[in-house]
Amino acid sequence: MSTTFEGNAGTTESNERLRRLHAEAVRLCAEVVSRVDADQLGSETPCAGWDLRALLAHMATQDRGFAGAARGAEDPGAWEVRIAADPVADYLAAAAEVAAAFAEPDVFERSVLLPELSSEHRFPAATAIRFHLVDSVVHAWDVARSIGEKIDPGQELALIALEIAEAVPDGPFRSQPGAAFAPVVAGGDSGSIMDRVLRQLGRSPEWEPTASRA
Repeated sequence: MSTTFEGNAGTTESNERLRRLHAEAVRLCAEVVSRVDADQLGSETPCAGWDLRALLAHMATQDRGFAGAARGAEDPGAWEVRIAADPVADYLAAAAEVAAAFAEPDVFERSVLLPELSSEHRFPAATAIRFHLVDSVVHAWDVARSIGEKIDPGQELALIALEIAEAVPDGPFRSQPGAAFAPVVAGGDSGSIMDRVLRQLGRSPEWEPTASRA
């Protein structure tokens, strides 16, 4: 991601709205993950090269990384993905941890280090919350599609996710190995707000597992 979202701290009202919507995003993701059965962990996902087990491990690692960063941790090793024996339970525990970290009363007074983005530059906590919010919404969709479901984030949450997604730069770097997002998918303003979020972050709203397409 970029530093596009940086700036002065928002008003108390805007910060509390961001905190509330972030909690909704994490809750949305956790609700979908809680419906994953053990026999679905090998399912294909919209994230190329990752089955559902690998995706959940990535999501849990990100949640713990953001939670630690919000509380002042600066250990790059905390962002290394580890596969848990029970990926669903592991993710749900991590989701609760990051939700609690960003709910702390003074979180907006902090700056955080996100090693995956910069080893030196610190980001305002509000920026980190925005990063994590859009990741949570999109990963909720990823997991839902992997198990044959759909999600409805609601208009307010979808709109803020779109605002954040549209601020993420596009370019050739998105095609490089390890890029956070694939290139923007053509489709313009067609479809739902969530469809637009997905296209901005390199996903096709029409994606289905290969078995469903046969």
